[in-house]
Amino acid sequence: MDNGWHMDQAVAEETLPDVAFYRTLIVNVIFIGAEGAREWVLVDCGIGHYAKRIIEAAQKRYGSTPPQAIILTHGHFDHVGSAKKLADHWNVPIYVHPQEMDYVTGKRDYPVGDATVGGGLFSILSPFFPTDPVDLSQYIYPLPKDGSIPFLQGWRTIHTPGHTPGHVALFRDEDRTLISGDAFITVKQESSMAVFIQHQHVHGPPAYFTHNWEEAERSVKKLSALQPRVAITGHGLPMDGELLADQLDHLAENFKELAVPKHKNKLH
Repeated sequence: MDNGWHMDQAVAEETLPDVAFYRTLIVNVIFIGAEGAREWVLVDCGIGHYAKRIIEAAQKRYGSTPPQAIILTHGHFDHVGSAKKLADHWNVPIYVHPQEMDYVTGKRDYPVGDATVGGGLFSILSPFFPTDPVDLSQYIYPLPKDGSIPFLQGWRTIHTPGHTPGHVALFRDEDRTLISGDAFITVKQESSMAVFIQHQHVHGPPAYFTHNWEEAERSVKKLSALQPRVAITGHGLPMDGELLADQLDHLAENFKELAVPKHKNKLH
């Protein structure tokens, strides 16, 4: 598995023959579909102003073939920033969990980022991160309640609330490939240095934007029970094998100590 990434070039890095990721500054967008495939799906859309680079990465992998759909793990600014421009360009539907709908149709704001969660530049700056609802009404559709995913046979969604109410992960049972969004990540997102050097380690969801820690813990336990062989997360590099299994199990078993900010633990 190639864990490299290119800052200067819009090049998707393959994790599996039919799954690749492209890092848009601090967050990953994911391409499901083998190189040159006539049918593929984009998962998440990165921060704003990255639409051209995402399109470039898609063209290098798929030529002029547009995706069949865009799937959003959730609606935070760093996952939907380029969504409208991409949907406009490709004229494709966007799917999101029903409980995330209000946040991507202009009806409801996310809570402001919490700067008290434990140091690091991103935590300090988080109250200034965008939380206003985006309006993707023109393109948005609810994901099916049965867990199936349009255009992605063999994959299913898993509702993983906590980081946001309608957060979802994507899972393929055949080879136990997991796209976790921000339910758990592989970099300490609160630390700007960790984000810069991309040191791999399984961590809980970004603390500054996680507002229901009890649900977040249940979601991590749910994903750990799937025993994924490969995980592509919203932030950080992909992980696989025993390292992923051991660290994800450890996080699930010790979530309160490892992931929940100490002053939040006292509230439960």
